[in-house]
Amino acid sequence: MTRKLYYTQRSPYARKVRIVLAEKQLPCELVETDIKRKSPEFLSLNPIGKIPVLVDENGLTFWDSTLIVEYLDETYPHPPFYPRDRLEKLRCRQGEELADSLIDRVVALWYETGKAPKADEQLQAYYQQEIDRLLFVLENKLDFSSYLLNDQFTAVDVAAVSGLGYYTFRFGKNWQLRYPKLTRWFERLHQRPSLQSTLPKA
Repeated sequence: MTRKLYYTQRSPYARKVRIVLAEKQLPCELVETDIKRKSPEFLSLNPIGKIPVLVDENGLTFWDSTLIVEYLDETYPHPPFYPRDRLEKLRCRQGEELADSLIDRVVALWYETGKAPKADEQLQAYYQQEIDRLLFVLENKLDFSSYLLNDQFTAVDVAAVSGLGYYTFRFGKNWQLRYPKLTRWFERLHQRPSLQSTLPKA
């Protein structure tokens, strides 16, 4: 059975999974999915109707990007994206949740911006404030290590770089003026083939 990932090319949630698949060198058929007009086939795989959805070679089906990344890491452990130590893994999951929250707010800001001329400016300002607050937290994490959890490329970095990549794609690079350590980290990570091959495209 062929491994399949149901995705959209610009989705930062799907990008998380695509980066991990590429880093682990796991072949995968990418199935572009229309999330506005969901097919019965897609809804049979994921009743909540969200991307990404992974159907693995063994027939197992998973949705939710964080769950998929954890499944891939446990099933195909090299290279690892979560520490094997229990407490360190919990710290990694916590950092990943922080980065996922960044993604959620960037996506929410983009959707709200797209409602013009009926966009809620106060709500946009709230989302932007939340994004800035989370970027400040991530910036400070780089005071202590070369990556966001430790000195290894982990699931925290995958989620955060996907969120910042989407933010950059939608809103440009002005954020780099305020967060120099994140900027260096972001540019260094984008030298990896897994990041280059998964860039969101207009």
